[in-house]
Amino acid sequence: MDKDYLPFHPNPSKPKYQAPAGAVDAHCHVFGPAEKFPYHPKRKYTPCDASKDQLFALRDHLGFSRNVIVQASCHSTDNAALIDALQTAGELARGVAFIDDSFTLDQLKEMHEAGVRGVRFNFVKRLVDSTPREVFLSIAEKIKALGWHIVVYFEAPDLEELMPFLIELGTTIVVDHMGRPDIAKGVDHPDFERFVSFMANNENVWCKVSCPERLTLQAPDYSDVVPFARALVEKFPERVLWGTDWPHPNMKSHVPDDGHLVDVIPMIAPTTELQQKLLVDNPMRLYWS
Repeated sequence: MDKDYLPFHPNPSKPKYQAPAGAVDAHCHVFGPAEKFPYHPKRKYTPCDASKDQLFALRDHLGFSRNVIVQASCHSTDNAALIDALQTAGELARGVAFIDDSFTLDQLKEMHEAGVRGVRFNFVKRLVDSTPREVFLSIAEKIKALGWHIVVYFEAPDLEELMPFLIELGTTIVVDHMGRPDIAKGVDHPDFERFVSFMANNENVWCKVSCPERLTLQAPDYSDVVPFARALVEKFPERVLWGTDWPHPNMKSHVPDDGHLVDVIPMIAPTTELQQKLLVDNPMRLYWS
C-alpha cells in the first residue's frame, strides 16, 4: 500500500435512510487480495486489499441487495479478481471490465457468462497512460455483439474535446461521477451546463450521481454536491445510477463513511419514485435485463 494511501472506513455507520428492496450499489471495486490477485506491475497506485467478502458484507450492512463491480486501473487488464467476485456473487453482482484490443470475442463471451456487462474507458491522465482512440473504437465494435455498454471516466475540462469521440463509439455510455464537475464553479457554470446538454442531446448517455466525497469542498458535509446530483436525477430520472465507490481508491482529503454516503441519497432523489428508479429500476434494466 502506498504510504499516503487512505484505507477504507473500518466501521461505517448504519444508514438512517432505508433503500428500497432490491437496491443496487452500481459502482464499487475489489482490490486483490494481492497475495492471490497481484496488482499490475505498471500501476499508478498501490491500494490496500479490499476483498469480495468485505464488499458483500458492506452491501448487507448498508441495506443493499446487489453490486456492480468495476475493474480498477491498479489491476489493469487482469480481470481475475473481478471475475472471481462475480462468480461468488452469482446473480447478485454484475461487472464492468477493463480490456485492450487483444481480447478475443470468445474471451469476452466467457466474461459475459461470469456476469460482465460493460467495459471501462479511463481518460483521467493521472491514473492511466493515454490509449490511441483507434483501440477504443476497436473494443467498442467487439462488445456490441454482446450488448455491452461503455463506462467512461474523465474530468470536466476534458468533456468538450471528448464529446465527438464518445458519440462516435455508437453504444450506451455511462459517465462516472457526473463527469467530475468543479463544485466551486456552481451548478450554473458552463462546464456543468455542457454536461447536462450532452446528456439531453444523446439519449444513450447515462451517468452515475456518485462520489460526493471526491467532489465536495467541505468534507464530510456533502451538501455542496447535492444540487449537481439532484439536477441530473430530476432531469434524467431514467438514466441515472448510484454507487458507493467503495473502497474509495486514492482519496486524499478524508476517509468516507459509507453509511453517511447512503444518507445523501434522499437529498439527491427526494421522492420515493426517483429513489426506486435510481437504485433499482435503472441498474436492473442496464445490467440484469
